[in-house]
Amino acid sequence: MFNTTVARLTCRALLGRRRALILCALPALLLVVAAAVRAMNGADDATASELLGGFALATLVPLIGVIAGTGAIGPEIDDGSVVYLLSKPVPRPTVIVTKFLVATGVTALFSAVPVLVAGFVLNGNSQQIAVAYALAAAVASVAYSALFLLLGTVSRHAVVIGLAYALIWEALIGSLVAGAKTLSVQQWALALGEKVAGGGADVSSSVGLPVAVVLLLVVTVGGTVFAGQKLRTLTLAGEE
Repeated sequence: MFNTTVARLTCRALLGRRRALILCALPALLLVVAAAVRAMNGADDATASELLGGFALATLVPLIGVIAGTGAIGPEIDDGSVVYLLSKPVPRPTVIVTKFLVATGVTALFSAVPVLVAGFVLNGNSQQIAVAYALAAAVASVAYSALFLLLGTVSRHAVVIGLAYALIWEALIGSLVAGAKTLSVQQWALALGEKVAGGGADVSSSVGLPVAVVLLLVVTVGGTVFAGQKLRTLTLAGEE
């Protein structure tokens, strides 16, 4: 279920000049802010948790997920070049799984790693805050990649819809509105981070761990499967 040629082409598309600049700019902004906060406030657990949760996990991770998830296949569908890929003797589920794995890797690389570094900069990983939020970012990367990959296969406006979801739902509603937190990927991922941090007050989720794991699996597996089914419906010229 993994094709190296598809992976190479997807990496080339995701790490092209324009997307690479955006992918690097967002983590760089996080690290600059983290360094500035540390310089002004010193090492403070509450401040570190607020920045990593309120900015990194709620905004940076879903934005990178949008870029990687939709960019893994959306542009190919929009410009029609996907027909060349689908004309090759590669099973379409393999195409989707490969693109999902590449999108997940890119999202995690440009989100979880900077979150970990920022956490150490902010408070030296006191109370396991850096590791907890980095794990949450990595887990969220998996779900976001599946979700936005699916979006890229079903809509030509995937980027706009994805940005609206990331900035309005995850960064705003999912962070502030109590009832909506149950349906927030960041809260599901944060449940695992809370477990790593030992349930400390500085790292907490509004969703219980068992429920969070189930919902993450549903979104990840469901999104990937439905994306594969959608790709199956695409027909090439001459196909019956």
